[in-house]
Amino acid sequence: MNTTATGTQSPAQTTTPPRVMGVVHTTLFMVTAGSSLQWTATAAATGPSALVVWLIGGLTMFLPIAVCMVYLGSRFPGESSMYTWSARAFGPFAGYITGWTYWTGSLAFLPTVLYFIAGASLLWSPSSTTTAGTPGYFIGYSLVVMACCALLNVRGLSVARWLNSAGAVARWVGLLLLVACAAASWWRFGPATHINLHSLVPAFHLRDVIFWTALAFAYTGPEAVTFMTAEVREPRRTIPRALVLAAPMVAAIYIIGTASILISIAPEQASGVYGVIEAIHMTASHLDLGWIVFIGAACVVLDRVGSLCLWLGALARIPSSVGIADYLPRSFANLQPRSGAPANAIWMQTLVVAALVILGQSGTSVRGAYNVLIEMMVVTSMVPFLLMFGAAIKLSGGPPVPGTSRIWGGRPVLVLIASIGLLATTGSMAIAFVPPPEEPEPMLAIMKVAGMTAVLLLVGAWLYWMGSRQQRVRAPTK
Repeated sequence: MNTTATGTQSPAQTTTPPRVMGVVHTTLFMVTAGSSLQWTATAAATGPSALVVWLIGGLTMFLPIAVCMVYLGSRFPGESSMYTWSARAFGPFAGYITGWTYWTGSLAFLPTVLYFIAGASLLWSPSSTTTAGTPGYFIGYSLVVMACCALLNVRGLSVARWLNSAGAVARWVGLLLLVACAAASWWRFGPATHINLHSLVPAFHLRDVIFWTALAFAYTGPEAVTFMTAEVREPRRTIPRALVLAAPMVAAIYIIGTASILISIAPEQASGVYGVIEAIHMTASHLDLGWIVFIGAACVVLDRVGSLCLWLGALARIPSSVGIADYLPRSFANLQPRSGAPANAIWMQTLVVAALVILGQSGTSVRGAYNVLIEMMVVTSMVPFLLMFGAAIKLSGGPPVPGTSRIWGGRPVLVLIASIGLLATTGSMAIAFVPPPEEPEPMLAIMKVAGMTAVLLLVGAWLYWMGSRQQRVRAPTK
């Protein structure tokens, strides 16, 4: 449903999607959107201190997001999305830019998921290696997987949600397999990484600091459900319950997954593209349990394909729910009568992601392209959280509203939590411009991140200006 800051329906929307998501599916949605074994591999590359940083990140990012979501959603029950909160607090352009940057920034995340899926698919047997992981392979594999996820989403959320939920289940199975491999490796050979009080202390090396930016983004995701409240049953009650259930699951996936990788392989052997399956692959080979490799690869791939399918569908609904569709061709927001899916938006996003997959490879390696896309994604997609935290601080100063969720400690505690989220978000955005030490072309990487980010923001501002101008021309004169 297309809404403005006051919750009015756009005339562009003629089909109301069915409410098919209850507490279970919403919880699994948040787990799938808010966690990923992909980030455990990135964390493991920084060493045991990542375990402590995960705890800090949960308190400085996930907790502020959850508290602000519950508070704002209960205070303004008819405006349960980041867009409407920003628009109410700071005006229509702030609301528009919230939706635009969340949409485009998250689209930049999807190519990294595709790279991860392609990397995991290479290591499907004990004898397989990563030598076949050429840029051409990553591009071709990514395009095929993206097209399959698009087809499922076009058939509607009632079909795609099963792959989303299967991804959440595969994540747990993959995590349990990773833990089992780590325990067996420790028992037979000892830990590959020594974890003690000294190694748990967070360091301030460049690689570690850069990881913190990815960590901030890693804890985002559950807020995506606010753009799909039209398809959630009783969202005012369902979303808080799902957050409570999802929070410990997300933390467990990150901390236990990272620890298991560190026990199985040394930090220098871990990478964002291959780390998880590399740990399973190496441990299974040492234990002469080659059959585990295939199961591990299948779980990792299904986990990420489920997440990709989820994000593709969720992001396609953002333009209609936040008013971006008013500045795009009218057919962009059309819903299919039978499935209620925004088919045109889904296919347009598929083309954009395909272009990012190809452009990200220009002039760099697979790992270099992966890092550039991660950094660009962090910078752009963090803007909505700045506005959401700011909206929570500003709007909490108004008179009490019946039905608003009570925050322990009242407004001072809410302002403190939102301010912590603001600081974590701002710091992550600033550090994201710093390329990793192994990047062979650091200036090219910086130019890519800054250039693509600037293009996304300028295009968004131009579309808003053009759309506002056309609306003023069409408005009746007095």
